[in-house]
Amino acid sequence: MKFGVVVFPGSNCDDDMIHVMGTVLGQDVRKLWHKDTEALNDFTTGDCVFLPGGFSYGDYLRSGAIASHSPIMASVKEFANKVGFVWGICNGFQVLCETGLLPGALLNNNNHKFICKNIFLRTETANSPITGNLKKNQTVKIPIAHADGRYFASDEVLKQLNENDQILFRYSSEGGDVSETFNPNGSCENIAGICNEGRNVFGMMPHPERCAEETLGNEDGRLLFESLLSFVQAKVSA
Repeated sequence: MKFGVVVFPGSNCDDDMIHVMGTVLGQDVRKLWHKDTEALNDFTTGDCVFLPGGFSYGDYLRSGAIASHSPIMASVKEFANKVGFVWGICNGFQVLCETGLLPGALLNNNNHKFICKNIFLRTETANSPITGNLKKNQTVKIPIAHADGRYFASDEVLKQLNENDQILFRYSSEGGDVSETFNPNGSCENIAGICNEGRNVFGMMPHPERCAEETLGNEDGRLLFESLLSFVQAKVSA
């Protein structure tokens, strides 16, 4: 399985992803420059493209809006439509929503401040490649670092996300209580991460790559990456 990490001007979590996937998990991982339209030519549907966190294009216009028109994104869309795995984290989630690969939008936090802290997420479904090793309602501690992390979608889209089991994570207490008390940014229904209907495109605001090894004192994020690896290995063996 190959992993590609797209680098936009302003990306700052690309090396974190390279470290986790390459050094920590021992996978074949490479950087993909945003202007390289041929970067995905040797990627197959068993591979994964990451859109990392950061401030692509300085977050001008809207977070992720300009990056969604970068040359490589046409290839990323085609790859996703062929059921290749695409995973956007923080700014990457914003880019996926701007491209239409995921529904909804990420708006300014309701307190109008940049938030950087550890939070808890309640796993809403084990029926996805990145949550398959987790149990429904299991909580994980993952850091957030964003100013535009408030997930918003219409009532119709929220209804579809719930009915189709597309909500991956909700902000919660350590014990799994989902309420406004534990909603750090005002997201609709405390939503912290979703997937598309095909379950091959994932977006989340928290940063699992920042808590994926023992030296950091928290390995909860590693569970998500290992879930994807287990899913693909099972698929190949089937």
